[in-house]
Amino acid sequence: MNRLKAKARLKDAERRRAEAAPSSSSANANANGKRPLTVTPWNSTSPTVPSKFAPPSGAAQKADAPLPRDSWLGTYYEYDLSKMVNTKGGFLAEEERGEAEKQQELRRKELERERERMKQNFDPPVFMDPSKNPRCEQCGTIDIDHQFNKVYGVRVCAQCKDKFPEQYSLLTKTECKADYLLTDSELRDEQLMPHLLKANPHSATYNNMMLFLRKQVEAFAWAKWGGPEGLDAEWERRETGKKAKRGKKFEEKLRELRRKTRGNVWQKRKDEEHKHVFGPVVEGEQRC
Repeated sequence: MNRLKAKARLKDAERRRAEAAPSSSSANANANGKRPLTVTPWNSTSPTVPSKFAPPSGAAQKADAPLPRDSWLGTYYEYDLSKMVNTKGGFLAEEERGEAEKQQELRRKELERERERMKQNFDPPVFMDPSKNPRCEQCGTIDIDHQFNKVYGVRVCAQCKDKFPEQYSLLTKTECKADYLLTDSELRDEQLMPHLLKANPHSATYNNMMLFLRKQVEAFAWAKWGGPEGLDAEWERRETGKKAKRGKKFEEKLRELRRKTRGNVWQKRKDEEHKHVFGPVVEGEQRC
């Protein structure tokens, strides 16, 4: 009973002190004289705020200022990859001048080659009326290769391409020049020799690979050389000329080698010849 009376007297004394001099800390106190349970903001200046969340000393932080570093993350380093330089494994390698411009030029050429290839990858629409759709010239199906039709002007399906390789197979520019004796200017003329552009398999920085339709190449070569017999005769003539040039070049080198060998032998003999050079007469004798 005495303990309860003492607690009541203490509460009355605290209440009278609060009424006599109210403060900001005790104005919102509960019945037990404690502060209410609230969430402490991170920018509070209270000494009970954890040190890692406490605002920096001095002026208040700006709204766009970076967040303070969290000590729980440990020690780490931030790298700006845009400013890093390749040191070639630690060796003092001098960077080439204009490397950025060189890479930009290569990228521009690659994009240009890609745009040229994309121009040929357009598929025309299919009409609802079957009579308006182009058909294969071999089997009559409407499922033709639109890329062949657009580039070469030939209506053929995928099955007929594989079935008749002697007509619809593709030849590279090197094969056309070697087998059909066509010139580079003739092969680059799109009106004369239509060709399909593909990415060069050897390197991405090389020019696009040019593919020609076999039957179009043969038709142009027969018209140019007068048929397969004329092409064979021209090939034989060129091969004979190449052999004659190789033989002539070999004979010229052989003559040059003989001339040098003959000159060296003659010079060696001349150097080995002894020339008498007599000295003064001593005691009635003159020696060489």
